[in-house]
Amino acid sequence: MNTDTQNNYLVITASGEDKVGLVDRLSGKITESGCNIEESRMAVLGGQFALIMLLSGPWNALSKIEAQMGALGDQLGLSIIHKRTRKRELTQPTIPYEVDVVAMDHPGIVRNLAAFFSRNGINIEELQTNTYPAPHTGTPMFSVTMTVGIHADVHIPSLRGSFLDYCDDLNLDASFEPARV
Repeated sequence: MNTDTQNNYLVITASGEDKVGLVDRLSGKITESGCNIEESRMAVLGGQFALIMLLSGPWNALSKIEAQMGALGDQLGLSIIHKRTRKRELTQPTIPYEVDVVAMDHPGIVRNLAAFFSRNGINIEELQTNTYPAPHTGTPMFSVTMTVGIHADVHIPSLRGSFLDYCDDLNLDASFEPARV
């Protein structure tokens, strides 16, 4: 059973029209409730602000912020979803690798990359994509940066070779290197 002195965890996802001060106001309420932001990812996509956060704190502090979520969402113009969780426990140690891919933009790039890693039993830990016009030509380009967790028993040179061959077959320029942590 958790007591006041043990950390509990809450994941918050939120999205809404982007405006100045959202992070300030939201993080202020989190701090006032006695919680700590353990991890977060935030971005403006189109005109929408989006975030996901992992909060920690004693159960009563998390209960306090949970009770405020509806009103806080209304005040900030955000749709907020929250769910209790636990600290992630890895059953096997993993080695983080960073994968970068650039290609002319077309549908299916993320799907193809995800399928490769899924078939090989590798979890995608983090993924970020972007589109941009190529310099000089203006050709629509697509970039993907992801971190994958590779189990210690995987032969990395073989996996790396298979991945780069797979990307060559799909006309994707790729790199596969240890993540700088």
